[in-house]
Amino acid sequence: MRSPALVICRPSTRVRSRDLSKRKFLDSVRCFSNTRCSHADFTHTIIGSGAVGLAIARRLQQHPHNSVLLLDRHQAVGTETSSRNSEVIHAGLYYGHGSLKTRLCLQGKNALYAFCERMGVPVKRTGKWLVAQDETQLAALENVESFSRDVDDGSGDGLGGQWGTGFKGAGLEDERAIPMRWIGRDEARRREPDVRAEAGVLESSSTGIVDSHGLMQALMGEFEDAGGTVALGSDVVRVDWSDRQWKVWTRDVDEAQKRAEQQRGQKEAPFQCVDPEREGATSISSETVINSAGLTAIALSNAILPPEHRRQPAYAKGTYFSYTLSKPKASTLIYPAPVPGHGGLGTHLTLDMGGRIRFGPDVEWVEDSNDYKPNEDAERFEGALDDIQSYFPRLDRSAVALDYCGIRPKLNRGGSATAGKGFEDFYIRREDDKIGEGATFVNLLGIESPGLTSSIAIGEYVHELLYR
Repeated sequence: MRSPALVICRPSTRVRSRDLSKRKFLDSVRCFSNTRCSHADFTHTIIGSGAVGLAIARRLQQHPHNSVLLLDRHQAVGTETSSRNSEVIHAGLYYGHGSLKTRLCLQGKNALYAFCERMGVPVKRTGKWLVAQDETQLAALENVESFSRDVDDGSGDGLGGQWGTGFKGAGLEDERAIPMRWIGRDEARRREPDVRAEAGVLESSSTGIVDSHGLMQALMGEFEDAGGTVALGSDVVRVDWSDRQWKVWTRDVDEAQKRAEQQRGQKEAPFQCVDPEREGATSISSETVINSAGLTAIALSNAILPPEHRRQPAYAKGTYFSYTLSKPKASTLIYPAPVPGHGGLGTHLTLDMGGRIRFGPDVEWVEDSNDYKPNEDAERFEGALDDIQSYFPRLDRSAVALDYCGIRPKLNRGGSATAGKGFEDFYIRREDDKIGEGATFVNLLGIESPGLTSSIAIGEYVHELLYR
């Protein structure tokens, strides 16, 4: 039985790195599980406050008697991949049978819609069209549609038929995990007259868009309301396992920036500060560490795990393009047919919450995870416009401009975003056995799209890993 005297209730708190050590007296002894007590400051420490880190923190803080700390080096939550994307709620079309991406995307989209509607986060079920211009692209769409029938109980009705030469016909949408239907030529022209689809249109009705910033604020609000602690501007410089608990060293980002300037280019290995106390860092102790650091997750994993388990990080940069005119227009999301082995889903058309069109992202492999400057190469820009105009032929090219960039954390350079050769699944595992006796470490690597869609489901999945 758990002793009630050892359970300490804490108010919701947001602190800076330097203030974490001052809180230790609040938590001198706390029970973490049904079988033992610990002198650690927190039951769980999560590094990285993107949408996924927030969702994990929220779920774990809901578990009885937990005390969860969420750390981030930035001054606000979700400033990297979570806020530099298309803000699309994905249906789960691309990731193949048996993958974590498929499972968590399917669970996550339903949980996300429900959460946003309950919390008042702006969300729209816009739907999405996948468009084909030739027989090869049509075959790719047919593979997607076939997968959508098989991914649940196999009760799809084989939608289809031919509408004219080479144009896939309309069918009725059935009840399945990924609702899909073929759009006939007349309906396509009536609904989206500015969209070209020479060979066929496949519609996904469960795709939508979400205000990612509103989502993250809502997740953080529930986490803090449940008693969780958020420490922003806290740069993690070292993580050690010793004496049957984790010690996580952090320093204020402004101090880290000053020190970096003093070093004049002598770059220290990430998360591997040799003498953190001498460098002004403070430490907290934790029963469990969860690596949800996004773009720096592999660097953190490499600092924690033995050398034989280290990886080389890879980054896929994607540039987005703004469009200043109201015509031509679209009222749904438009995606080209998926290309096997490609690092993304093509330069697609999406909408923001105000109905404004934007295009992107393209894919550019980069070495620097902080390289957020749009690529100004003229040939690359013209190539993106050609891709867009293949399905949006009335595009006024002069009204398209470089906008912003996002960077996706990849497990391997050249990894594919869709099922098949080179496909990369989410890596979400407990790796306690690689650390030492008694350690609890959850590693999340390669959390790219559909990470935003899957975020709440990933929170549940990590909870299951720890408590099943």
